[in-house]
Amino acid sequence: MRTTTLLAALALTLCALLGACQKEKEPAMPATNAPASQGTIVAVGDSLTAGYGVPETEAYPAQLEKMLRQAGYDWRVVNAGISGETSSGTLARIDWILQLKPDIVILETGANDGLRGIDPELTRGNIEKIVSKLQQNGTVVVLAGMKMLANMGPVYTSKFSAIYPKVAKELDLILVPFFLEKVAGEESLNQSDGIHPTGNGYTIVTENLYPYLLQAMKMKRRG
Repeated sequence: MRTTTLLAALALTLCALLGACQKEKEPAMPATNAPASQGTIVAVGDSLTAGYGVPETEAYPAQLEKMLRQAGYDWRVVNAGISGETSSGTLARIDWILQLKPDIVILETGANDGLRGIDPELTRGNIEKIVSKLQQNGTVVVLAGMKMLANMGPVYTSKFSAIYPKVAKELDLILVPFFLEKVAGEESLNQSDGIHPTGNGYTIVTENLYPYLLQAMKMKRRG
């Protein structure tokens, strides 16, 4: 009997030390010192948002969240970028994006449309539909302007660049004139393909975006 009692006591002790038994089935509690999120920013886009070729922590969404938190803004930034995506692809998954319940969306799309020579009018129409769907759900949209490579020809590049200010004006959006300002064409800030930024390049992208995000956060609070 004594041996049985000792074995039972030993089993209970081990169970407690290993965190097994009934507690094993309970969900983990969040850390009490974790900052409460004031809202959710969803970064929507292609490889320039996904952070192709760099660690996740160096992609601009991660850097932006870090910058905001260091400034005392406890906002969560979700990286919803997909490499290779066109504006049509973004439009096709807009309902999934809305499931993330974004307060703010940074919309960076269309570059792959341009590289494929897609009609700028189609791209513009897709972006308008994406934005309209987001706005219907109370989401503040920050539209990232893009420019196209010169080898696409002056007529095409002009029509492409005009997409973003036109949509921003018509739908009353916060417009970032050029997403890759101070980064595009800078060899030291881009990977070997000359298109995708390095981690340092994304730091500059983040610094460029930051004031527009502060503006969007104010708009959200007023709304």
